Amino acid sequence: MTTALRGRLRAALAAGDRVRGTFVKLPAPDVVELCALAGFDFAVVDLEHSALTEADAIGLVRHAERCGLPALVRIPAVDGPLVCRLLENGAAGFQLSMLSDPAQAWALVQATRFAPDGDRSVSLANRAAGFGLPGSGGLAGFLAAERAAPPLLVGQIETPWWRDGGTSWDEVIADLDVVFVGGTDLAVSLGAEPGGAALRAAVAEIEEAAARHGIAFGGWAPSPPAAAGAGLGAARYLVTGSDLQILAAGLGAAAGEGGNG
Repeated sequence: MTTALRGRLRAALAAGDRVRGTFVKLPAPDVVELCALAGFDFAVVDLEHSALTEADAIGLVRHAERCGLPALVRIPAVDGPLVCRLLENGAAGFQLSMLSDPAQAWALVQATRFAPDGDRSVSLANRAAGFGLPGSGGLAGFLAAERAAPPLLVGQIETPWWRDGGTSWDEVIADLDVVFVGGTDLAVSLGAEPGGAALRAAVAEIEEAAARHGIAFGGWAPSPPAAAGAGLGAARYLVTGSDLQILAAGLGAAAGEGGNG
């Protein structure tokens, strides 16, 4: 089922459609189920800026798959065995933070592809492979399905590394499905105001590079209406808010309306 969910998301991006998701930072299966019911196209389980454990993340991607929701996982660095375990439990792909070097992108590709395209370890004793049970397709079927619909790869651009002239976009983003603007970190790296002219200029440069290479452009905004103001009006992969942000806003509104002080 995971390969079908990946295929659906990749096809929507290829068609030029906008897909919408949110960050998941709470270890509650109800959250990803609500994301599916609310109409999000995907969720991003956050292993960078949250208190989620590996076990939490595995539980969330498993439940998301059962709900028909593609769940990517945001990781701060490539950890091959961790990537393998998440894939074996239904992760639709990975969002790698602070991407600025071709070696990082290549490590992500290698960790998510089986030989000869990568160095991901093979096992059939997991749910992604049907636990190797009769009728699951066996090794050949599993490898064929993974090669036909590989994990989605999203690279977060959060520093203006391309401006030093040392590394080309071709080397860094060639194997990605999405080039994603990490606007908050990028603003801090630039010493720029969030939403200001300097940040918007950098976002435009990233968008242009993605277009030149035929890769989907994406980013984060606090809400869908705020996307255009952040330079993400043309983003096809849009992450808005997070479960914590949405919960905080709802609780704040409820307290303001009905709180007794």
